[in-house]
Amino acid sequence: MFQFKPNLLTLALLSAGVCINVYAADNEAAKAEATATTQDESIEVIEVRGFRTSVIKSLNNKRFADTVSETISADDLGALPDQSIADALTRLPGVTAVRTGGQASGLNIRGLDGDFVSATLNGREQVTTGGKRAIEFDQYPSELINQAQVYKSPKASLIEGGVAGTVELKTADPLQAPKEHNFTVNARGSFNDRAGEIADAEEYGNRLSFSYQGKFLDETLGVAVGYAHLYQPYVASQFIGLRFNDERRDVNGDGNLESISEGFEMQQKGGTDTRDGYMGAIHWQPNDNWSFKGDIFHSKFDSENFARGFRVKSLKNGQISDAIVEDGSMIGGTVSTDGTDNFAVFVVNDNDSKYSELTSGAVNIEWTNGDNLTIAADISYSSADGEFVNGGTRAVIYDDMANNVRSAESITYKLNNLNPADISFAKDYTDTSTLGLREVGMWPYDQQNDLIAYKLDLNYQLDNSFVSSIDVGVRYSEREFNAQRSQAGYGFEFGTNPDNQPVLALTDDMTRVVNFGGELSGYPSFLAIDFDKAVDLVNAQLAATGQDPFVPTANWANNWTMIQSGTVNEDVLAGYVQANLDFEIGSIPVTGNIGLRVVNTDQSSTGLQQVGFGLGEEIIDEKGVVSTDYIHNKVGKSYTDYLPSVNLNFHLTQNDQIRFAAASVMARPPIDKLKSGMGSWYDDSATPGYKKYNAWGNTSPLLDPFYADQYDLSYEHYFEESEGAIVFAVFYKDIKSFINNFTIQPFDFEEAGFIVPDTIVDNGVEFPVVKNEGQYQTAVNNDNGGYIRGIELAYTQVFDFLPGALSGLGFTGSYAYSDSEVEFETDLSGESLAIPLPGLSEHVLNTTLFYTLDGFDTRLSMRYRSEYVSEQVAVESQLAFFDAETILDYQASYAMDNGLKFLFQVNNLTDEANKTYFGQTHQTGTIQSFGRQYFLGFSYTM
Repeated sequence: MFQFKPNLLTLALLSAGVCINVYAADNEAAKAEATATTQDESIEVIEVRGFRTSVIKSLNNKRFADTVSETISADDLGALPDQSIADALTRLPGVTAVRTGGQASGLNIRGLDGDFVSATLNGREQVTTGGKRAIEFDQYPSELINQAQVYKSPKASLIEGGVAGTVELKTADPLQAPKEHNFTVNARGSFNDRAGEIADAEEYGNRLSFSYQGKFLDETLGVAVGYAHLYQPYVASQFIGLRFNDERRDVNGDGNLESISEGFEMQQKGGTDTRDGYMGAIHWQPNDNWSFKGDIFHSKFDSENFARGFRVKSLKNGQISDAIVEDGSMIGGTVSTDGTDNFAVFVVNDNDSKYSELTSGAVNIEWTNGDNLTIAADISYSSADGEFVNGGTRAVIYDDMANNVRSAESITYKLNNLNPADISFAKDYTDTSTLGLREVGMWPYDQQNDLIAYKLDLNYQLDNSFVSSIDVGVRYSEREFNAQRSQAGYGFEFGTNPDNQPVLALTDDMTRVVNFGGELSGYPSFLAIDFDKAVDLVNAQLAATGQDPFVPTANWANNWTMIQSGTVNEDVLAGYVQANLDFEIGSIPVTGNIGLRVVNTDQSSTGLQQVGFGLGEEIIDEKGVVSTDYIHNKVGKSYTDYLPSVNLNFHLTQNDQIRFAAASVMARPPIDKLKSGMGSWYDDSATPGYKKYNAWGNTSPLLDPFYADQYDLSYEHYFEESEGAIVFAVFYKDIKSFINNFTIQPFDFEEAGFIVPDTIVDNGVEFPVVKNEGQYQTAVNNDNGGYIRGIELAYTQVFDFLPGALSGLGFTGSYAYSDSEVEFETDLSGESLAIPLPGLSEHVLNTTLFYTLDGFDTRLSMRYRSEYVSEQVAVESQLAFFDAETILDYQASYAMDNGLKFLFQVNNLTDEANKTYFGQTHQTGTIQSFGRQYFLGFSYTM
């Protein structure tokens, strides 16, 4: 579908271009003289040295950039001290992260979450190991990244996709290395001070990296290689409160109805994260006309994690007494059962391991005529695989396991706001004679992303007093996303187990008693169950009754696995033209660019659509189970977008400049939201004797991207007598729509490209099917957009004007305020509640105080973000309010003259926990503690 919707921003940019050209023509003579004068004047580039090298180099990159951007630069490959590039990026103004397992992973930029952030590696689009487009930045070791730049305003030559911003990661160019041969090695040991509280968790880890850059053949050939290894404990001690039900009960007999929590979890999480990253690059420049580059990056991240403890579910179904109520919510009381309802206390042992691999590679050829023309051709490939194991066991107390008779049980609890709840149980959950294994399951979710792209760029230098050069380019990419959801299950979490899958008696050799530690040390003990031995127990039972063995493969009785599987294809053809500006207004030099990017997207998805009544294809799964209720369908759309942009930098003085930027931007939907798979049902049509077709799935290959118009204005002052700067910026984004799950009725399935049978036979009666009357539970673009606006203030200074040893003191910090009118509705607090845009913290503060003296470097960094809304850790993803958090990190090092440096580092110095709540703080969500990480090691550079 062809779309061209010129708006006020497009017209304004086009008008600005016309006006500037007229101005340039009228003032050509004056400009020629002024330009010559400007070229004779040199702007002093800040010299960098010591610990402050990366800080000042980053400031220089920002100063001379042609867009509104922020940069992190390493003094050399391997010099960044952070565990991943995500940690480093969170020090930039307006950039925050959501901690996963205690580590920064996904990024938010200016109040927008990772779905609105695009990422490139050496200028090439990156795919992700998950089902969304949000890049998992902890996949990228900081030791292998030489520079990271956050573009807050786009330009036409940048790949589209970043409404919040674009993160560009760069690995080293060996021909740019400072010496002919450069070698760096890093080795560190680590310790987590909470690992002792978690049974089977490891306390110690390590990091090892090395890199080499060399120049050969009279410095015409450069080679770079790097390797980074991370092995660290994964530790989390957590209490998780679940959402509050909107089905209310009068729990204390006062005639008022109260909302009740679905339950809560008390768990120990542990395991290890192992990451191996590899980088290689070669650059051959045989003469001034030709350049040949090749680079490859590979990262393998294995997160082997377990979660063990209690899960209390369906409090509303139990018998409630002594209820404690606050503001319409039950926050405590005694809940009991006689064993016949769905209220239960489960002993859970989950395997939450995830295995990820990411590979990116590219070849680039560049030719210049030695004068004014440069042509570059680029072929790149990005591939990512993610495997989520997602398996576990559920055990419940029984009076009679053989006859499926559950025991009566009760709990007494009280939620304590943003602290773990007080909980006591009436039963012992460590006795194998009464604790029965009722469910063993695996629900693996595997995803693969592949992208290949071809790009051709041309730069033509002009002898012009207004436009210094023209960039023109074209890019074509093909992306394929594959998802496979499977299920293998024995027994059921609720209800009564089937006769051929009875509750299984645990044995002492497959269990052991585990005690809680730390803040959860008052909770009852539970049994850790060996999953492999539980599977052996299940298979022995299945074999005894002639059933197939337990294997993690598709089960056709659960069509949610069918609709979560499928393929998405996305073909993109983009072209751009960009004029790079260099002119004067009066005596003020102006640089920047103005351009237009045109993008055609062709998206489609192939999945399984349920039609029912045996009217589908004959599909056979890996176990030989045959289904005829599904068909393969392919649905999609194409559209064209026009994305104008302008970046202007007014150089008021040698040390002062004002930037203005405006652009239309877009971000495509999360890739897994484009799947076409869906389940279905039929019910009576408005016409007697007819049935109407209905479908559900909450994904759609017919989704449009997110669109926004954005504006940036900033003032930058660079200090003349010392190293540093102060920056003030304001921004405004007008977002046109968001994606929500929605029910459309009536919906014309046939017109949208879905295949629907003409007739069905139900209980021997044939019914014609109405195809345009039923409801479609899907994902849609709503038109309830809104603004995001904010201010950013950044200050960096090296106090080298102070006397003596104090001259090594320095500070860099930033404050960002963001505000939005965008609101969403949620009922997770037990009633309809307006929540702000997920990922948006109104206040974000980053500071680093550093000191350098005769080889000794030390720094203390602080990251603060006010409360925000995001997905909390739970049985299923649930939106919750995250409490404000302050993270402190400390580092000290001493460098010797021979290239040897010793390092000590502490991450999460105050052991700040993740804390969430639903609506109000007494509706407790997650309290999750990760511990402090200590590092001690050395690096050697030669």
